[in-house]
Amino acid sequence: MSFGKTMYQMLISSARAYAQWDLEVSTSILKNRKKLLFLLALAVPILVVCCAEAYDAHEMLGGKAAYSPAFYTTTIFLASIAVGLAAGLITGCIGAGGGFIITPALMAAGVKGILAVGTDLFHIFAKAIMGTTIHKKLGNVSVKLALAFLIGSIAGTFIGGFINKGLYDYSPLVSDIFISTIYAFLLGFLGFYALFDFLKATRGQKVQSAKEAAANAGMTNLSLKLQNLNIPPMITFDEDLVPGGRRLSGWIVACGGVFVGMLAAIMGVGGGFVTFPMFVYVFGVSSMTTVGTDILQIIFTAGFAAVGQYAIYGYVFYTLAIGMLLGSLLGIQVGALTTKVVKGVHIRGFYAMSIIAGFINRASVLPKKLTEMEVLDWSPALVNIIEKVGNVVFWAVVAFFGFWVFSKFVMNIGKLRGEA
Repeated sequence: MSFGKTMYQMLISSARAYAQWDLEVSTSILKNRKKLLFLLALAVPILVVCCAEAYDAHEMLGGKAAYSPAFYTTTIFLASIAVGLAAGLITGCIGAGGGFIITPALMAAGVKGILAVGTDLFHIFAKAIMGTTIHKKLGNVSVKLALAFLIGSIAGTFIGGFINKGLYDYSPLVSDIFISTIYAFLLGFLGFYALFDFLKATRGQKVQSAKEAAANAGMTNLSLKLQNLNIPPMITFDEDLVPGGRRLSGWIVACGGVFVGMLAAIMGVGGGFVTFPMFVYVFGVSSMTTVGTDILQIIFTAGFAAVGQYAIYGYVFYTLAIGMLLGSLLGIQVGALTTKVVKGVHIRGFYAMSIIAGFINRASVLPKKLTEMEVLDWSPALVNIIEKVGNVVFWAVVAFFGFWVFSKFVMNIGKLRGEA
């Protein structure tokens, strides 16, 4: 199997595990009246103030001259709800990948990259602390394994935050280029591989699911080599599954945590989509132990990154985070229910379309920003057209996907009620 295909299956399997956590967390919030009322109590005043257009200043905390953060308006708040709704629909309906489009979607709506990252992290952290019941979900988690990883991931958030803030202080334009480039590569990689799987499925070829890939993976050669390295302190885990358990150096686990923390702080994704494949394929940890560790990782990594690296510097739109949370709570439930009445191959196709649309959107802004930096010598009219086309493609695909899911949901309400 090619390296690219292996990486794709690893990322998708991790995204599915994260999506399952996201669905459980959202369901927990919706079923708890106190949490839901608290959230609505925060949202209603925000919407009232936005409708009154109380925020009429173009400079915001963290702004820098011509590249200051987006002017906050009613449109931006409603866009944040739409972004959360779209991400929730993708996560619930497809079971993976919704979180990948949040930061690019916020940037497409006019929010500066560093604020989009900080706000996305805060949204993940808020959802985690509101909806996760830790004692029910830890399962076989190894406390020592979790602590070593968290020490590394927390350190990684400081490194990632330092990189993002350093680039923004140097030039907000460079910061946006950096974040957009990372997302363009990630979404392009995932999107085109997802499209390849979709085309195989439409031709009747069997496509191995991410869950099957994870189950059949077993111990990889890399995980065996790492577990044979005797670098104290050694951590023992999976004692209930393997006689005597498996052993791995705490330094290796901590280094993995540093990498995840850096990605979380740079991209604003919580790190959950990397933790799962790292533990299963690289460290050789069982899926049961990995799920519990991932829950802890999401809470603490997202929390430290959101608060310690972004919030205290003014790089979080709290109102946008609330809007995204509201939208995602509805979207993920509708999306999960819709999977019962639509064909899996159609879902796979829409997933590929949405991720590729995100790739096109982030790639389309690069010519304009590189021209502004005088790296490219393209005409302003041309780069503006490219950026506009990228925005139109992205929002058109997201809107069409949302309309399709909601129409399927509404047309099959009777059937879904009968199943319930």
